[in-house]
Amino acid sequence: MLLRNNIPLTYIFGKIKKELLFVIGYSIGIVVLYENFHVTRISIPVAVPALLGTIISLLLAFRSNQAYDRWWEARILWGAIVNDSRTLSRQILSFVENPYGLDEIEEFKARFIKRQIAWCYALSQALRGFNPRKGLEEYVSAEEIAFIKKRKNVTATILELHAMDLKKALQEGWINKYQQIEIDKTITALCNHMGGSERIKNTVFPVTYSKYINMSIHLFIVLLPFGLIEYFGYMEVPLVVAIAAFFLLVEKMAVHLQDPFENKPTDTPTTTICRTIERDLCQMLDDNKIYEDKPQTELAPVGSYYIL
Repeated sequence: MLLRNNIPLTYIFGKIKKELLFVIGYSIGIVVLYENFHVTRISIPVAVPALLGTIISLLLAFRSNQAYDRWWEARILWGAIVNDSRTLSRQILSFVENPYGLDEIEEFKARFIKRQIAWCYALSQALRGFNPRKGLEEYVSAEEIAFIKKRKNVTATILELHAMDLKKALQEGWINKYQQIEIDKTITALCNHMGGSERIKNTVFPVTYSKYINMSIHLFIVLLPFGLIEYFGYMEVPLVVAIAAFFLLVEKMAVHLQDPFENKPTDTPTTTICRTIERDLCQMLDDNKIYEDKPQTELAPVGSYYIL
């Protein structure tokens, strides 16, 4: 996700630089033919591109809404992951009884909570197409790392380890059956959030729909100079460029928003969310060592900007 609030025009228009260069050259060629070589029959009624532009505007508005809905759903899912991670840690700390101060029980609590931090980072990495096993050794034991390496789905395996520890706690009498059910509900909710994120990641936006809108925009840009040339002369060049830039930028915005886990500047900021979860869970565990030892920013550069 972009960190700066003031994004320069060079960054914005850099996304459509090639298209704008084509539009400038194309519109200049049309006006030169009309004004210098007196090829006047190329003019068409302005209503033609105007009607096409109106239709494209409606299609772009619909597509932008659909793309934003995908992005917003991803953000809602990760907001729920934050809440359920806190809830899971609170349940582990408050439900698991340790009246005699046994080290084994305290280690169980710490292991469970640190493993939840690992799950969040692993899910973030997996959704962005990176190695989900990277960095797990900071939060889980060598035995658990060996168990995770045997499985393909890292995040599902970590939840499985949660369930195995929960069963052990029930068998040892550290929690009762009703507490086990409540904790299991929270783990199930985390699994549902993971599935929802994977659904967004793996569901491709209809390619034909995107292609048709893109072709319509290019047709509109091709026709626009012929509709404006009779009224504006050389002034039609900046007008065509401005109108074309608007349509192209809206389309580009929709393309970026429709994939919120593609490691782009418009991503859902999963790394930042994971760091928030880590901070809060370490605070609940009263163990700030893990969080303080890590750098305060882990950013992937995008030009002069960064995503998290």
